[in-house]
Amino acid sequence: MIDPNQEREGLAWQTGVWNRISDTYLREIDQRFAPVVEELVGRAALRTGEQVLDLGTGTGAVARRAAAIVGESGRVVGVDISPEMLAVAQRSTASLGLCNLEFLEGRAEAIPAEDSAFDVVLACLSMMYVIDREAAARQIARILKPGGRFVAAVWAGPEQCDIVRFQEIAGRFAGTPPVPGVGPGALADTSDFLQHLDTAGISARVETETLGFDFPDFKSAWVTLAGVTTSQLPPERQHEAKDATKAAMRPNGDGPCHFRNTTQFIVARMRD
Repeated sequence: MIDPNQEREGLAWQTGVWNRISDTYLREIDQRFAPVVEELVGRAALRTGEQVLDLGTGTGAVARRAAAIVGESGRVVGVDISPEMLAVAQRSTASLGLCNLEFLEGRAEAIPAEDSAFDVVLACLSMMYVIDREAAARQIARILKPGGRFVAAVWAGPEQCDIVRFQEIAGRFAGTPPVPGVGPGALADTSDFLQHLDTAGISARVETETLGFDFPDFKSAWVTLAGVTTSQLPPERQHEAKDATKAAMRPNGDGPCHFRNTTQFIVARMRD
């Protein structure tokens, strides 16, 4: 059982992190995560007219892709804890004319939707940051129709996933999060979450795919990615974190950086 005060602190901490990096996420990260988005949406096998919820929508990349597929007879709702992320999503969607897409503030543990409202729930690289994943599994089951699908993408562990290794090294300098069990590698072992889904009535399997992205140099990677973990550190600690991360991941210089990431796709269906 998660302590309510600790949960509130954790939610406020996470919301602050995502609020601070919302513009960077749209400018630098969305393009690099695009292969994960395509793999996720492809596994969902969306159809015209379906009702889709994008959980942890961030800047709306998955939601926009889904809205284009389900068409005007369908509907997509993007949910996120971060008001700044949602504002970016709204701005980046405004000119596209997607009248079947809306964004709402909310969290996985208390999804703002009616029972059995959706054919599909998507979660692209967001479940690792959910504080109470057991509650989230119950919520996903609640809002899915019988036979509905749930598809999530989560990172593998640091030995298979460079972005997780990067964040874990940098994160050692940033102190302990207010709640345990959240972070980029939190679902490297998916077994507990799969059990929570099964208990909630959702049968799931895991598929893996090795995908990647590039930065022109380590400095660019650091500026873009370290905002999640080190932005609130004093300058000297930021330098220490940067030096340690570079020594581990780019010991031979500051040339182009390729991140090779194993992504785990949880592909699941609500039992009838």
